[in-house]
Amino acid sequence: MKQGRIIIITGSPGTGKSTTASLIAKESSLSKAVHMHTDDFYRYIQKGAIPPFLPESQEQNLIVIEAFLEAVTRFARGGYDVIVDGIVGPWFLKPWLNVAQDNYEVHYIILRATKEETMKKAINRTKLDVDINIELVEKMWDQFNNLGTYESNIIDTTNQSTEESVSAIKATIERKTSLLTK
Repeated sequence: MKQGRIIIITGSPGTGKSTTASLIAKESSLSKAVHMHTDDFYRYIQKGAIPPFLPESQEQNLIVIEAFLEAVTRFARGGYDVIVDGIVGPWFLKPWLNVAQDNYEVHYIILRATKEETMKKAINRTKLDVDINIELVEKMWDQFNNLGTYESNIIDTTNQSTEESVSAIKATIERKTSLLTK
């Protein structure tokens, strides 16, 4: 059985991660694919959950990432294309780099839109208070800018249709220009 790929589609809220990740999974060039949303793993916590954006959530976040990685690598070993959809900033890349060192093909694709476009799409999509949401989205947008080494992994979705974004992601995967190195 051939090992599948791991394709991380990340960026701040409102850049098209979930929409494109779902389509990339459905249109995968492999015979099997799964779309995994990182937020789902936080929803599994039924008691003692700490909002993942709070500083005191660090231990919880590491456990969630470890559990998520176990599921991701198991699907990949089973021959699935694993499309990871979530906030995976460079500050969370160490575990993914370790997975790449274990000979998994790990793509790291960052979607970015202008701040105005991001704010317009993301602000009203959450159950959080609007003021808290604005602050969080602005903070995440800032965190996904000036990424140094990873600037070359960015696809600008500001003026793209969903279809254009999906095509750009597929081309990036085929060219293998967004691989995390061992």
